[in-house]
Amino acid sequence: MSAIPSFDHLAAPYRWMEYFTFGPLLMRTRLAFLEELKNSRRTLVLGDGDGRFTRALLSANPALHVDAVDCSPSMLRALASRAAPFSRRLRTHCADLRQWQPEAQGYDLVITHFFLDCLNGDELAALVARILPALAPHARWVVSEFSIPPRPRMLAGLARLLVAALYFAFRILTGLAVRQLPDHSSAFQRAGFTRLGRKNFLAGVLIAELWSAPRLA
Repeated sequence: MSAIPSFDHLAAPYRWMEYFTFGPLLMRTRLAFLEELKNSRRTLVLGDGDGRFTRALLSANPALHVDAVDCSPSMLRALASRAAPFSRRLRTHCADLRQWQPEAQGYDLVITHFFLDCLNGDELAALVARILPALAPHARWVVSEFSIPPRPRMLAGLARLLVAALYFAFRILTGLAVRQLPDHSSAFQRAGFTRLGRKNFLAGVLIAELWSAPRLA
């Protein structure tokens, strides 16, 4: 297993780095299914970075409790600070998600915004397998990610260049070893998940998906 990438020094400037490169589009992608999540009660948020989505989710749903997991202590502190008005409904856990095991059960929602791209295919499949037993029947899993649109060919080529440039930058800035997007759709389908919806942004280079977990015996 490769070393844990370090995002600590990006915690403070991360929001502005994001706005400089993509404007509001990444945040719009994160919020794409927010209205559909207002009935959730126990949520697992994995790798939310500086916590802007976690704050928005807690604000939109006053009955929700969140467990937020990240490998970066600085990112978790930024998340806790941003979500401070809702601190009674928030718990943070600092851990490498390639090895982390859920301690609680009955999560009805999992959030992974621009996090699964930090995993290779085997790590992603292992994460889904570890999370699945902790989910309530028909829990939902929200994914926001970069994607390579199948067509037109010119857009697909530009998307590949963009993704390659982002991986190169994060390899330099954080030590991230992964170099290509994992096939999260296949990993979810093999685990028995069903995709309920998908929304495209930036002509399909950014995607938001809502998945339903299988009912476990």
